[in-house]
Amino acid sequence: MPAQTKGSGNGKKASSLSINEQDYKKVAKKHEPARPILANCIKAFFVGGFICIIGQAIQEAFKAGFDMTSKEAASPTVAVMILISVILTCLGVYDKIAQWAGAGTAVPVTGFANSMCSAALEHRAEGLVLGVGANMFKLAGSVIVFGVVAAFIIGIIYAFLGVGGGHL
Repeated sequence: MPAQTKGSGNGKKASSLSINEQDYKKVAKKHEPARPILANCIKAFFVGGFICIIGQAIQEAFKAGFDMTSKEAASPTVAVMILISVILTCLGVYDKIAQWAGAGTAVPVTGFANSMCSAALEHRAEGLVLGVGANMFKLAGSVIVFGVVAAFIIGIIYAFLGVGGGHL
């Protein structure tokens, strides 16, 4: 169906050129800028790896400084990584890094903390309950539900296979 535009105030409609969907896709593809996929993958790899190196360094510091085992140092390491991510998000630094590095900043703990903090900052003007509280957990809710359902299904599979902690 051709697009129509209004005439010059006389109430008549004039039809303009129409283009089918396939021709439009060809024209759009020709004018679309090339994506540097390899460069984006390399940036994501190194930034994600650097975030993991920072996490490992923090864990090693907890192990050395507080005489902890790897298992004992895991929880405080995650807490510190979340804290760093939230602080960098509040300062606007994490988002700039994410724009440049892309998926590399989506390392699970820091990326999740960033997304929750960003939602909280974006909706803070609406109040603590209806703004921050309600909107911050839009993303978190789906992630938590998926995690619980996946853990439940895997637990059922392990129980039927007789694998696991032997609690049955």
